[in-house]
Amino acid sequence: MTIRNATTEDIPAIAMLEAACFSDPWPEDFIARRLEKTLVAQEDGVFLGYAALSSVLDEGSLDSIAVVPERRRMGVADRLMDAVIRRGREKALAFITLEVREGNGGAIALYRKHGFAQVGRRTNYYERPREDAILMTLVF
Repeated sequence: MTIRNATTEDIPAIAMLEAACFSDPWPEDFIARRLEKTLVAQEDGVFLGYAALSSVLDEGSLDSIAVVPERRRMGVADRLMDAVIRRGREKALAFITLEVREGNGGAIALYRKHGFAQVGRRTNYYERPREDAILMTLVF
């Protein structure tokens, strides 16, 4: 498995995965504008998932991470998280923060495994279905 920077050729695959995973998926034009912030996991040329890390000054935000359903629980998200954290360190970020659905226990466990801690909650943050967001942060 390799982790690399996203390219324009990845936009359709990222958009399809967004639509499959999220109730409010990013459109292709938005994905295109964020390519420099996006990492892609692939194996033998096959798209496995992506992660998007944005930053302002020394503050990082994991905006999205997703893995194709048939490759979940096989280490893809772990490798993407390692790459996101490495990129955060390279950019000398003070921290990376994220929001995750309260009911997404698998994602919460992944983030905890990588050193993120719960720092807050946003009530009714998500729609379709309505759900609280758990705020998590990794401080470097």
